[in-house]
Amino acid sequence: MKFNGYLKLRIGEALDLKPTTASTRHSVIFNKAPLALDPYMVVKVDEYKIGQTHTKQKTNQPTYNEEFCMNVNDGKQIELAVFHDTPLGYDDFVANCIIQFEDLIKTINTGENFEEWMDLEPEGKVYVTITLNGSFTDDDAVMTVKTPKQFTRARQGAVRRRIHQVNGHKFMSTFLRQPTFCFHCKEFIWGVFGKQGYQCQICTCVVHKRCHQLVVTVCPRMKKTAKDQPINQGFSINVPHKFNHHNYKSPTFCDHCGSLLWGIVRQGLHCKICKMNVHIRCQGNVAPNCGVNSVELANTLAEMGLQAGGLSKRNTIVPTTSTESRQQMPRLGISNFTFLQVLGKGSFGKVMLAKLNGKERVFAVKVLKKDIILQDDDVECTMTEKRVLSLARCHPYLTELYCCFQTPDRLFFVMEFVNGGDLMFHIQKSRKFDEPRARFYTAEITSALMFLHSKGIIYRSESNTIHVQNKLQILKMFISGML
Repeated sequence: MKFNGYLKLRIGEALDLKPTTASTRHSVIFNKAPLALDPYMVVKVDEYKIGQTHTKQKTNQPTYNEEFCMNVNDGKQIELAVFHDTPLGYDDFVANCIIQFEDLIKTINTGENFEEWMDLEPEGKVYVTITLNGSFTDDDAVMTVKTPKQFTRARQGAVRRRIHQVNGHKFMSTFLRQPTFCFHCKEFIWGVFGKQGYQCQICTCVVHKRCHQLVVTVCPRMKKTAKDQPINQGFSINVPHKFNHHNYKSPTFCDHCGSLLWGIVRQGLHCKICKMNVHIRCQGNVAPNCGVNSVELANTLAEMGLQAGGLSKRNTIVPTTSTESRQQMPRLGISNFTFLQVLGKGSFGKVMLAKLNGKERVFAVKVLKKDIILQDDDVECTMTEKRVLSLARCHPYLTELYCCFQTPDRLFFVMEFVNGGDLMFHIQKSRKFDEPRARFYTAEITSALMFLHSKGIIYRSESNTIHVQNKLQILKMFISGML
């Protein structure tokens, strides 16, 4: 079920917050008292950040009493994530919870508020009050007119700190300060700059970005409830390891967190059954999967049409009417275009001038490399770019996106080709605009920006010059005055 309407969310207080194992694995603590946090809470709707609370200093039981309101279009879930405000580097993840809009259907348009303590994972709980005014639609409903989602956030920042939840693991992109091996495939994680891998913020296991969706073991630190353990569960892994202290004569890496086992004697633990080597501090975080080959199991599940921690793709029900309507629509691909020349280049890819075969129309096709998008964890940024460009058909002064398609290694955005040059080109050519011409350009820019602001979109150019071939390519100048 998807929710369309007005959402009002109030965050009261949070209790029993504790630092995660990942944030305290290198700490030296002589007392058992939990460390005091500087917590703040981030609110998201379907991965779109709508706001965050103020930071509370030195407390594990913060009181916020802050309210967030927004219009939601086709919303599925609300995510509340708690972070610890650190003075240097990325803020530490503390806990999170997800509230499905479908679970709130009883309170809609009744004047009643949803008030309840929500359990956070791995530790803590938060008191929230939710009010909904709107309607619910089925996931398979065909909408004739789709209103774009409204969101207010910058392109960078919040998206790249996304929490990837797989089998109870809460993976986040991480910068690795020492040589590290992958928990899943046991291969070395390469990279020097940026965030090389994903680390579970609860059990500290580290994997490649390409491997995090393939992890088949359940996070042992996950909070288990009765509803998460159905009686008819047909598949589970529960084979405990038999660890003993071991002296390693050569450099050895932990098979869980991937880092080196430091020390001269008794550096770590060794399983006498499956030969697994781990830190002493990692013993409580290791899943009971002794003797299980995770790579072969993940490949077998993929052949069966299953995903780790997910449902079978074969069980997905697709409405017949929806399938038939999609088959009737013409599908364009790279074979339908002839690429003429390169219009511009950027860090993600390039923009090329292309001609549609059989017709005289030309388009500006933005070509993005998938490996760079995945490497920088910019999947959500790319989808955001697509949604922003899709708004262009609603306004005459925005570059329109006609269609999208992909190949195994690239994405293609087919956009309107504006053959006139950017604003800086005409400033340098004319040296100085006369007043009517400057007023004309200013009116077009203002009209386009006001339209974007009305949709909840704020665009920040990285340079001081507004131009056509920027990252979002949303602003065009009708310098010829033809439209």
